[in-house]
Amino acid sequence: MKPFTVHKGLVAPMDRANVDTDLIIPKQFLKSIKRAGFGPNAFDELRYLDVGEPGKDNSIRPINPDFPLNQARYQGASILLTRKNFGCGSSREHAPWALDEFGFRAIIAPSFADIFYNNCFKNGLLPIVLDETTVERLFEEMYASEGYEMRIDLPAQQVETASGDLYHFDLDDFRKYCLVNGLDDISLTLKDADKIRAYEERRRQSAPWLFANS
Repeated sequence: MKPFTVHKGLVAPMDRANVDTDLIIPKQFLKSIKRAGFGPNAFDELRYLDVGEPGKDNSIRPINPDFPLNQARYQGASILLTRKNFGCGSSREHAPWALDEFGFRAIIAPSFADIFYNNCFKNGLLPIVLDETTVERLFEEMYASEGYEMRIDLPAQQVETASGDLYHFDLDDFRKYCLVNGLDDISLTLKDADKIRAYEERRRQSAPWLFANS
């Protein structure tokens, strides 16, 4: 998992509330459990004018010109600005996989669905909660300024705008530690690999019958 410390990037809008996980990555793409390959179909129903299917060549599909992520001013965006209750709906981990592969490192919203929020941290995405008044102000600034960027300082727990405004966000210490160090659940377990091996060896000595067929 990629560590997250300080990130500066272009901001793109998802100017709607209650964006559910089926809109982030539609159900027909969930057949794979690999963590790669979902980025090209993130927000598929909004990005394209036809129905997407696994294996379909996206390069020849009709693009929706009204969708912000298809517009030139938002190409290369790595910070998504959106409205309340982002990531609601079914608890598919494919949603943060798709957003991460699309190129987003952080998502700013007034609120997130709980399971989606937790899944973001397990996959290197930083979900930032700011109040609705602040989010509205950020939308206004972003729309008024093409190439609008933000700087996110995770150790300091701050969002800095191009105008120099600073906004603090709250974050659990453990989640912050994992993101800063690029640790997912497997990496956290492997940090104790020596202790695990030592325990298994002690167990093998004290109860050898448990390992008779191993």
